Amino acid sequence: MLKKMRRRVILAAMAAFAAVILLIAVLVNAVNYAVVTDRADDTLSAILKFEERSPKERGPKEPDPGAGGPSNGEPGKPPERPFTGLPDVEANYMTRFFTVRFDSAGEVIFTSVDYIAAIGESDAVLYAKEVLKKGSDHGYMKAYRYVKEVIGDETVVIFLNTSREQQSMLSLLVLTIVISFVSLLIVFLLVTLLSRRAIRPYANNIKQQKRFITDASHELKTPLTSISTSLDVLTMEHGEDEWTENIRKQTGRMSRLVNELVTLSRLDEESPLPDKEEFSLSNAAWEIADVYMPQAKAQGKNFSVEIEEDVSLFGDKSSIQQMLSVLLDNAVRYSDEKGDIRFSLSKKKNRVYIEVFNTCDYETAPDTERLFDRFYRPDESRDSKTGGSGVGLSIARAVAQAHGGKITASCPSGKTMTIKVSL
Repeated sequence: MLKKMRRRVILAAMAAFAAVILLIAVLVNAVNYAVVTDRADDTLSAILKFEERSPKERGPKEPDPGAGGPSNGEPGKPPERPFTGLPDVEANYMTRFFTVRFDSAGEVIFTSVDYIAAIGESDAVLYAKEVLKKGSDHGYMKAYRYVKEVIGDETVVIFLNTSREQQSMLSLLVLTIVISFVSLLIVFLLVTLLSRRAIRPYANNIKQQKRFITDASHELKTPLTSISTSLDVLTMEHGEDEWTENIRKQTGRMSRLVNELVTLSRLDEESPLPDKEEFSLSNAAWEIADVYMPQAKAQGKNFSVEIEEDVSLFGDKSSIQQMLSVLLDNAVRYSDEKGDIRFSLSKKKNRVYIEVFNTCDYETAPDTERLFDRFYRPDESRDSKTGGSGVGLSIARAVAQAHGGKITASCPSGKTMTIKVSL
């Protein structure tokens, strides 16, 4: 139990930290992407306004120190004017872009590659036609951010080189992934080291409970044995009556409760079943079924058994039989008058499936989520005549979990109860 609790603490802490670190990484990269994209779009807007200006407004013909590409297809010719669309003078010389214009029929009427060295006219046209096919007004294409704008009868497509910005975004993404992974690893090591201290109060509480149950059980067994012996002597001297019968019944009930509590305490240990071995589960199931079949028939109830042959299990035979005994005892005890009880055992692939079904007649369907809790009983009055102590199904769950399995119950209408075990 403590190992499982520690694993849950580690898992919960790691899940919470992973969610936070993932959220931070996503937000950082999303904000960075938005900021870089907005900056590129602002630059594209400035380029678009610059391209829309008349030649007189653009300034005198001067060579662009930062541009060495061809102008309108004529190699070696300097650009007609320097780019001056941005307020930052230095940024103007670092801005690399090319422009393609189309007429209303989709034919290229102008291409400008004056302000970029890596793209020629033919490549610029191919890029622009690809943008027209996409139909989007903004986006990224390889190392470029583009904008498409309709001006009168013309369509202008401008591409801005954003290779440095994209490389920066990629570097930030890789950096956040690496930092997140390293942080998760460090937190995992720290949580693993500190989890033992975190569950120490819980572990001490469990130990105290186990010690109390064990000590109380031993202390209760002595007076119970004395009461039982005195009752036998009293019966021999004065005979059996309703009072001695009631004392014997309650003494037996308390003895069973003490034994069940000791069993639960043992199953809560780190290694509750150290003597596991391979055994025939089919034969073990038949041994228990043969005990409860006559009881059911004596009460006028229909008891059917379907056990697959040659099913084996690696585990503790006595504990498994105790679990089956609890399930069948509950089925016989809580089934309605002349009700049906079905007990089946089968194996599929590497798992064993046990199912116990019985008809019942609850006015209100019991809470199947709490059915395996200790001392829970569907009858809230806790009248001993309506059932046991509420510990049996807790033992069944503990046995199933000790064998790496699980147990579930369903009682949808209060008229049928089905308990399933998978091992």
